Amino acid sequence: MSGALASGTAHAADYERLINGTFSSGSADPWWASAGVSNRVVNGELCATVTGGTANPWDALIGQNGVPFEAGQPYTMSFDAYASVARPAAAVAGEGVDPYRQIAKHDIALTTTKQRFTFTFTSELDFPDAGPGQVTFHLGAQAADTTVCVDNLSLIGGVKPPGGDPSVPAKKVNVDQVGYVPGLPKHATLTSDATTPQTWTLKNSAGTTVATGQTTPKGADAESGDSTHLIDFSSFDTAGTGYTLTVGTETSYPFDIATDAIKKLRYDSLAFFYHQRSGVEIEAQYVGDTYARPAGHLNVAPNQGDDDVPCLTGVDCGYTLDVRGGWYDAGDHGKYVVNGGISAWQVLNTYERAKLIGDAAALGDGKLAIPEKANGVPDILDEARWEVEFLLKMQAPDGMVHHKIHDANWTGLPTLPHEDSQPRRLSATSTAATLNTAAVAAQSARIWKTIDPAFSAKALAAATKAYAAAKANPDKIADPNDGTGGGAYSDATVTDEFYWAAAELFATTGAAAYRADVTSSPHFKGASLDARGFDWGSTGPLGDITLALVPNGLPAADVSAIKSAFTSVADSHLSQMATQGYPAPYRTLTGYDWGSNGLIANNIAVLALAHDFTGAAKYREGVFQGLHYLLGRNPMSYSYVTGYGEQPVKNVHHRHWANQLEPTLPTAPAGVLSGGPNSALQDPVAARLLQGCKPQKCFVDHIDAYSLNEVTVNWNSAFAWISNWAAEKVTAPVAGSCKVVWRASTWSTGMSANITVTNTSRQAWSAWKLEFTMPGTQRITHGWSATWSQAGQAVSATNASWNGAVPPGGSVGIGFNSSGSGSGEPTDFRLNGQSCTRG
Repeated sequence: MSGALASGTAHAADYERLINGTFSSGSADPWWASAGVSNRVVNGELCATVTGGTANPWDALIGQNGVPFEAGQPYTMSFDAYASVARPAAAVAGEGVDPYRQIAKHDIALTTTKQRFTFTFTSELDFPDAGPGQVTFHLGAQAADTTVCVDNLSLIGGVKPPGGDPSVPAKKVNVDQVGYVPGLPKHATLTSDATTPQTWTLKNSAGTTVATGQTTPKGADAESGDSTHLIDFSSFDTAGTGYTLTVGTETSYPFDIATDAIKKLRYDSLAFFYHQRSGVEIEAQYVGDTYARPAGHLNVAPNQGDDDVPCLTGVDCGYTLDVRGGWYDAGDHGKYVVNGGISAWQVLNTYERAKLIGDAAALGDGKLAIPEKANGVPDILDEARWEVEFLLKMQAPDGMVHHKIHDANWTGLPTLPHEDSQPRRLSATSTAATLNTAAVAAQSARIWKTIDPAFSAKALAAATKAYAAAKANPDKIADPNDGTGGGAYSDATVTDEFYWAAAELFATTGAAAYRADVTSSPHFKGASLDARGFDWGSTGPLGDITLALVPNGLPAADVSAIKSAFTSVADSHLSQMATQGYPAPYRTLTGYDWGSNGLIANNIAVLALAHDFTGAAKYREGVFQGLHYLLGRNPMSYSYVTGYGEQPVKNVHHRHWANQLEPTLPTAPAGVLSGGPNSALQDPVAARLLQGCKPQKCFVDHIDAYSLNEVTVNWNSAFAWISNWAAEKVTAPVAGSCKVVWRASTWSTGMSANITVTNTSRQAWSAWKLEFTMPGTQRITHGWSATWSQAGQAVSATNASWNGAVPPGGSVGIGFNSSGSGSGEPTDFRLNGQSCTRG
């Protein structure tokens, strides 16, 4: 044996090295069981049923991984134990990976009466927190089946406090490691107890000083616990790579002043979804040899596929469903409708927003590396459709939608999808899942109406049926205890999902019944927008975004109220960010939530939409300031996006991006967002390393820290949305670049309008496109001096061949006649995507 049993006492610090040794929560986590052993907590004790017939004691185990040991330090292990029959066992400390070196082994004789066991030893090996150190119980080499119960487990010793030696110490000068956009504010954070300004130096890649200045002390920062200073180097605006900031002896990670990385990030963040596809081979021609893998869950051994899936035991559905396809939700092999719903919606909304008011050309066919890249349809829609088709397959014959489909039991890490041998099961239908599908299917019907009319009609029929089913079953809540083999995703409040689904159906159909449900909802006009942000369990703001962007029959005052809700919440984000040492638009009363980075991304989207609605520069600046936090300007000194920055996260929780556990497997590809800090410390690694952490510091880059470092489709959909927006807006809009004068004569059945557009910028226009929202139900019957187009209330006028060139100070006059009711002047004129002033 590698470690010697010794007498003595634990170190005076009395650090407890085991997690959940009392099982008081009713959970066995993180204690695991080997093959042939099953764990359960009974009356506050961990009881392991051990299958007999194994040859060696170590052939049947229960244990805990990640236990730290320090060479030369004493440890005392103690526990209560008994068995169903008298039998031997052994408590072992050692290494959990090859070559499985042992530190200490203590043989014990169990009886049917509970006994207390204690032994002390000195470690001769050194294992860090959350490393390969392990405590196990050897329970094999018994002829018959037995049950062994343990409780009150403790391992005390060592001199290093939990988490005391982080593998990557944080920097004292933190920057956006990817880069800063020319023309925008450039801020960094210094951690320092100094109460007076400190001198900062900006150096280029050659080490030459290019700017200096003084920090601004900000003092104690609540979210990080640091004492911080602001470094403002906005006055330096020369594009380049490899810049660093230095204060005293502290130097930042290198960064760029450029836009190329942001433009690339829009596509890398979307590429995530092809990697997550279920039921299809992920081909090397699109992802490279490193990430290529066989199709999973197609009933090819050892898979038990998704083509004929029954319901869970106890859920009497009387049928099976073919639910092949879709995206794996996260690092596991589950597919969840309520998480897939918001994810598909955000990917689709990325396109729909760009088509209505942004740059849809950047999202066209051939922009992504996917099999559909040359089919004449924008690739972003092809990718989203992979998930939408799955959502439709989850619909039951009665119109309700099954909440999720996943393995009967959790699979271990690493397990590639085609290696998963677990049976697959459908969970019960739920109101939330049904409304998610109704919302996304209605959105899809609108988007594919001219691209694929048959699919559009199929989606609308599914949406209509789902919404009616949900209204007939308004309180069918997913079982919060259905968490074996996959997450529960239970949501007890579904008024927000009803609002979202009604908004999508109304925007697509204009039907009065959906309009009534929208306007009577307590979520109407942005009522559910708040400083925490929206997510899979809080979907009301998704309906608001659609109603604000997609032309519909609501009164202009109602649409304006929705937009005002976004600007109001955006203003609160900016006010909060101004007080923070590491600004992030996100605020809760209880620290940082699981998936805080996803919530931050969604709040960045609120800032982006506020800019879309007003053109105000402060919101655009806020978007990029929020991105700085995600990309490295945070107290952990990580870029939370894989493959971006000098110190990106590498060990995300994922079953086939599992390089930390299996060196032959890859780390995650570039563009994947980690869930980020979580104050609740809801996994064993977090609980072991981060007790007492401040909200923004409750993070570690470890594959087993699933409550911190998991990746999911809904966090990446939020990140893809803001990445695409940022790529579109890296070039500053020209303030006051256009002015519009509107003159109209109206009567009860029509209108005649003349519009004068003036170029108030310093650059000539070679082409132009004017967009606005038509008042009321007016429909253009004749237009002049432009090519006119109208979809609902959305109107666009593109220059004719003879009036596209407009010099600075020049004007062009256009006009139209229309029929219908409604008057008033549009308030949202945009020329080439930028808001115009009014003359």
